[in-house]
Amino acid sequence: MALRRFDLEAGGDTFAFKPETEEKIAFWRGKYPAEKQRSAVIPMLWLAQKDNNGWLSEPAMREVADRLEMPYIRVYEVATFYTMFRLQPVGKYHVQLCGTTPCQLRGAEKLKEVCRKEIGDIMYVTDDGRLSWEEVECLGACVNAPMVQINDDYYEDLTPESLSQILGKLKNGVEVAPGPQIDRVNSAPEGGATTLTEPSLFDGSRNAITTLPNLPSAEPEAAAEPAPAEKPKTTLIGGGAEKKAETGERPPMVTIDPAAHDDLKRIKGIGPKNEDALNELGIYTFKQIAAWTAENVDWVEDFMSFPGRIEREDWIGQAKTLAEGGETEFSKRVDAGDVPSSQEDED
Repeated sequence: MALRRFDLEAGGDTFAFKPETEEKIAFWRGKYPAEKQRSAVIPMLWLAQKDNNGWLSEPAMREVADRLEMPYIRVYEVATFYTMFRLQPVGKYHVQLCGTTPCQLRGAEKLKEVCRKEIGDIMYVTDDGRLSWEEVECLGACVNAPMVQINDDYYEDLTPESLSQILGKLKNGVEVAPGPQIDRVNSAPEGGATTLTEPSLFDGSRNAITTLPNLPSAEPEAAAEPAPAEKPKTTLIGGGAEKKAETGERPPMVTIDPAAHDDLKRIKGIGPKNEDALNELGIYTFKQIAAWTAENVDWVEDFMSFPGRIEREDWIGQAKTLAEGGETEFSKRVDAGDVPSSQEDED
């Protein structure tokens, strides 16, 4: 481990917790009996760091030691051991860039170049006090690599261009929505699920199996005839390909002039593929989606193999806003060309 020292000059002589932090301090200390209060040292240091503009000064560490009746050196040992505690000033937005193998393989080295260009050297604070950065070990979001943590939030599926845009907005005081920076929900596949879409995997019907197959038996038993299955409702899409939709009620379809079609990709969760699928169902406008009933939502989710997604991403709420001429944060990003997965493929 590299040697880590306090910045004594920048730390000043005093530190005090913010009044609103006292309730959190009481919560953490209440987890431990009176004779074990020292066990709260890590959460106490974390709260002190938050109240000290993102870093731990020596007076802040002394305040934690005094409250927990610990020798100063014991608190110093904890603070210098764990790299989540920063011992020198950082910017208002401190970027922790994961440089571990999965992120490195997915382009973390190029993200470092962006940080050096937009911010400066590691742990340098920009003149306006807004930005600083450092490289850290794995942050546990490998499936969304490459990624960074800015203050308490993760920004994932980054490219040099998207990270540069994020830093530029933060530098100008514009907040940026955290999470994946492409068209996906958390760690789900981009554009929606493509595997494990068979409803019987999730509706409990497979639990009806009561014996293991191929077990030896003294007397062979006649195979039970399966109960006749109810014929599911079907619809034709994509030039005649048959697709099942077993629940809910299909939303009304319309036929309108292509010039009147809305750009459904302005709804978060609808990429080019999902827009094409909705168009094949005769759904072209925000107004149609805004009018969906719960039964319509069930039908579309079953049809598109998106259980729970429409409600989770609030397609209807977004569509109502857009149908009334309003905007959402996501639609603004689409209109500005900041969402690559919402752009049409070019020849």
